[in-house]
Amino acid sequence: MQFTDFWYIVSLSDQLKPNTVLSQTILGEWLAIFRGENGQPVALRDRCLHRSSRLSAGKVCNGTLQCSYHGWIYDRNGHVIAIPSEGDTLKNSQQRQAKYYPTKEQDGYVYVRLNDNPIEDFQPFSMPHYQESGWETVRVINRFQNNVTNCAENFIDIPHTAFVHPGVFRNSRQQKLEMTVERKNGSVLVEYHNETSNLGWYSRFLNQQSAEIKHFDRFYMPNITCVEYQMANNRYLFITSQSIPETENSTLVYTDVTYNYGIWNKLARPLVRWTAQHIIHQDVKILGIQGEAIAKYGTKFSNTPADTIHVFVESIRDAIASGKDPRQLPHQSVKVTFFV
Repeated sequence: MQFTDFWYIVSLSDQLKPNTVLSQTILGEWLAIFRGENGQPVALRDRCLHRSSRLSAGKVCNGTLQCSYHGWIYDRNGHVIAIPSEGDTLKNSQQRQAKYYPTKEQDGYVYVRLNDNPIEDFQPFSMPHYQESGWETVRVINRFQNNVTNCAENFIDIPHTAFVHPGVFRNSRQQKLEMTVERKNGSVLVEYHNETSNLGWYSRFLNQQSAEIKHFDRFYMPNITCVEYQMANNRYLFITSQSIPETENSTLVYTDVTYNYGIWNKLARPLVRWTAQHIIHQDVKILGIQGEAIAKYGTKFSNTPADTIHVFVESIRDAIASGKDPRQLPHQSVKVTFFV
């Protein structure tokens, strides 16, 4: 198994308009993204075969991509179909073909897979309750100066929230919490217990009676995190992040905040967006600081039982990095007590 076997977001669907070309980087590979003549997304290596200019600097005309340097034109399969300097007749065009990649479009996202022949035909992750009746989704995009593993761990890490997001998300109360952490089939599944009112300024709105909250965190290989809250009065919240590996120390994160607050859905939307972006900006800052220290001193961490989630996530990511299938790792389940 390799990281290139999986699907990665390269664009929002509504960003990829006709006659638009976008530049994206996945796992160090430069991509030029556009829509072909049939309207379907196209992903080519961002390099012209002629003189190695970047195709993303070109223009899209009727579903083909023209290089901005000498005007070579590529179709959706990367074939060169026109060379202006050769006149109207183009010989052996099928022999000139840029590298192209499989694409999919799902849940308002455009996906690319770098591997043409993966060992298994994985599918893009289905975003929870996207465009379902009674649900709202706020979608934000942020770039982190850190790697996918550390980003994913941050998104499902409770202890940092009281210090990075004090007042907004949680406060440090030394409240005793329990969690069951399970590594199974390439995923990390976490269920929390005894969590009630420590949700920052949302507590009065989301959980007025301070009833116990049903809270689940999940990591799905290789780069998906999903946080789920089920609260009193039938209020539900999902925070789903897809961490896209641009380079070793640059990760572009697409986050969906999907919620069902009943009659408050529309009114809550601006506040949900502002709060989500405010919290993520704080995470961008702290992960940037962590990334700087890791670049200088490495990743020798000193773990506690509360970091069991991190250990399991790292074991899955490390398995893929070494060409192994993390679904073959032993099934483990650990109960942990910690304080926030």
